[in-house]
Amino acid sequence: MDNNDIIDKTIQFVKNKLEGAEGGHDWFHIERVYKNSLLIAQDEVCDLLVVKLGALLHDIADSKFHGGDETVGPAVATAFLEQEKLPEETINHVIKIIENISFKGGKVKQEFTSIELNIVQDADRLDAIGAIGIARAFNYGGFKNRGLYDPNLAPNLNMTKEEYKNSNAPTINHFYEKLLLLKDKMNTTSGKSIAAERHRYMENFLSQFYAEWDGEK
Repeated sequence: MDNNDIIDKTIQFVKNKLEGAEGGHDWFHIERVYKNSLLIAQDEVCDLLVVKLGALLHDIADSKFHGGDETVGPAVATAFLEQEKLPEETINHVIKIIENISFKGGKVKQEFTSIELNIVQDADRLDAIGAIGIARAFNYGGFKNRGLYDPNLAPNLNMTKEEYKNSNAPTINHFYEKLLLLKDKMNTTSGKSIAAERHRYMENFLSQFYAEWDGEK
């Protein structure tokens, strides 16, 4: 099977698995991360097959929707890739990307690194900021029945991984606990450049949000 065939089969597999998924973690999220990965990869020397597979499979079973179990995604991806008879080295690399891509509160030390992970991680983080990031944050907040904003509840910038996973704070707090931190966590030159513009968009949104909340505009 050539690379185009395996990518086509992976796309169909992911579409089927994520049918009916929450709007911020559905096939369209995967597609955006895939496109962002290809864009960033243009400026990097990398294994493009690993990048493509990592992007397509990175959220195949997000732990947020599986009781916090972080082993489900890697297991599902491994079974698929082994069934398609991918080389063991390729499978292992893709699984490492899935295991290490997540923000996890920003306090967990990443145990694995590669340019392919850097690319896919940047692409995933880009989808968490800017206009799309804002839309995804409020979509997920509504999915979890979280409030928009509570002026009396300050963001927690020192959460552990478990506190981050179990937080029920209003969506605006999530901007400070994750989204506004991502610009400075980008790995690649292209990722940093794109993130800077999306970061400014979020800052402008927050300024407008607070002005409207306080009845100033």
